[in-house]
Amino acid sequence: MTMIPSPATEDPLESLRSASDLLRALASPVRVGIVRELAEGGKCVHELVDALGISQPLVSQHLRVLRTSRIVTVRRRAREAEYSLVDDHVAHIVLDAIRHARE
Repeated sequence: MTMIPSPATEDPLESLRSASDLLRALASPVRVGIVRELAEGGKCVHELVDALGISQPLVSQHLRVLRTSRIVTVRRRAREAEYSLVDDHVAHIVLDAIRHARE
């Protein structure tokens, strides 16, 4: 049986490290744009290329970073790969940051 550590026994900096890792993974205008697009629902690479107006290799490179950081997931859809957000929390962070930047 695996026990979940209580807040008193876990490393006090661990959640701060995790948050920092998340923000580092988002520290690119392209990755912010990808998350913004995926907030609307799953998309294939060619749809992200069209929406962002950048090359397919560049989109794929940034998707790899987001997958490694467990921000996006991929599933096969016939001959294409569809990318989607693992959860909506990251979308809220990104959309709030975009709104804040526009103020």
